[in-house]
Amino acid sequence: MFVCEVMFNSFTILFMDLLKATQKFTTILGEGSFGPVYKASMPTSGVAAVKVLASDSHQSEKEFHTEVCLLGRLHHRNLVNLVGYCVDKGKCMLIFEFMSNGSLATLLYGEAERCLNWDERLQISLDISYGIEYLHEGAVPPVIHRDLKSANILLDQSMRAKVADFGLSKEEVFDGRNSGIKGTYGYIDPEYISTYKFTMKSDVYSFGVIIFELITAIHPHQNLMEYVNLAAMSPDGVDEILDKQLAGECNIGEMRQLAKIAHKCLHKSPRKQPSMGEVTQAILKIKQRRLGKEDTKSMAEMDFSRIMSRIQEQHIELTKLASLSEIN
Repeated sequence: MFVCEVMFNSFTILFMDLLKATQKFTTILGEGSFGPVYKASMPTSGVAAVKVLASDSHQSEKEFHTEVCLLGRLHHRNLVNLVGYCVDKGKCMLIFEFMSNGSLATLLYGEAERCLNWDERLQISLDISYGIEYLHEGAVPPVIHRDLKSANILLDQSMRAKVADFGLSKEEVFDGRNSGIKGTYGYIDPEYISTYKFTMKSDVYSFGVIIFELITAIHPHQNLMEYVNLAAMSPDGVDEILDKQLAGECNIGEMRQLAKIAHKCLHKSPRKQPSMGEVTQAILKIKQRRLGKEDTKSMAEMDFSRIMSRIQEQHIELTKLASLSEIN
């Protein structure tokens, strides 16, 4: 199998090293479409995640090749970093940075001990947006992910989100050919299904679905879009589908603004959907408004504190003057 050998010699990792790092592949983290994933202790790069190719899967071979070739040249703080790869002993493996808080899907729908608070959800939406914006507008040539979903968003120890799993990704090259349907049910752009043509707007649609997952904690396979469409019938209908765990803990104004952005991403007409750059700026404005309010509040508190301090100083001065008058 050709795996961009010339470009990625520095990424090559030996099978025997991985055998030791994974304790003979006993430290399993989970199972993905690609194959099993193991936790590894690498001597140079610390803890890592090792994805092992399912040996009987031709599709997995193609995805392996795609991930190595793309992630070898794509570098951004909101994309999961490829540490290296291994083609040895009849095995094909990808080695990624370890994301200690797992996937967004697990945190939203699994039996996690903690619930994501609103601030974390808003930041996660911004992190994902930054990552996709880089793929669309920063990479040369641009890259379309084609399988954006909560299971492919991973979180590090600081709860910062990174986009993962580029096996179905494709560089945006307009060659006039159609592509077969790729992706995951519930996240696929209806326009993509009807035309068999993938575009950047296909990713924008998927991101809109993920935003509503963050707001509602309802999985697309649990009729998320039906709830979203029903909620859209009234001005503040999204309040009714807000994740119950956020009740009383969520900034309703910010949540409604984020929902409006998601609705734009889900627009039936691709031409009316925003670009990822526009989406990022819109989410950033939500955060900036909050910072502006906090700064205003902070300045008001500082002004009040200065006034009180000045009153106290004046009171002390008046007391001293009164004391001097009595002595005289």
